[in-house]
Amino acid sequence: MILIKTVLGNIDEPAWAARLATASIDLMEIDQWEAQKSRFRKTTANGAELAVSVDRGTHIRDGDVLVWDAQGLAAIVVRIELRDVMIVHLDGLARLAPDVAMRTCVELGHAMGNQHWPALVKDNVVYVPLTVDRKVMTSVMNTYRFEVIRYEFVPGREVVPYLAPHESRRLFGGAEGPVHSHTHEDYAGIDETGRAYGHPPLHVHAHSGAGSHEHTSPAMTGSAHDHRE
Repeated sequence: MILIKTVLGNIDEPAWAARLATASIDLMEIDQWEAQKSRFRKTTANGAELAVSVDRGTHIRDGDVLVWDAQGLAAIVVRIELRDVMIVHLDGLARLAPDVAMRTCVELGHAMGNQHWPALVKDNVVYVPLTVDRKVMTSVMNTYRFEVIRYEFVPGREVVPYLAPHESRRLFGGAEGPVHSHTHEDYAGIDETGRAYGHPPLHVHAHSGAGSHEHTSPAMTGSAHDHRE
């Protein structure tokens, strides 16, 4: 059992990116709920048993380096599996009269609040992590028939690079529990693809992860500290 009390760094940091470029990577895969915990146990892809016990308030992030073997050039890195995110585009509201645009925003907020969906608003975009089945979210949006508002679903991992750390924690940390297939109201007969909106997919690019490296569980050597603020 390897005890993890600190995070050494993250693969997105230039120094660690260079260090791990030729290293063997063993992944510790966790979900977004486990990432909010300061204490848990997990087995890596290659069978190494880890006991994570970090300071309260420290959030494990995707790409965090937990173990580094400098002599063996091997590391254990975190991979967080994030849920899909519904992205609601509000830029079309600029074409409406101010009173109509305001009413539409209030109605949108009411619809999401009525379903208890966590949401993050940034610029002209609303990010909503899937807390219910995608078909249910699609039926809710289509039932309200919001004019000039279009939406789409994208993998959560593709959204993270566009968010500040506190925004990512707020977005994914608020979506607790399993994905449900029910909602407060009953909707039926809606195309889950949302094709009526005729919008193109959002083109975003996620940072490259550690998944392309060979996976070898290293021995734990040395010590380090969590230098993140």
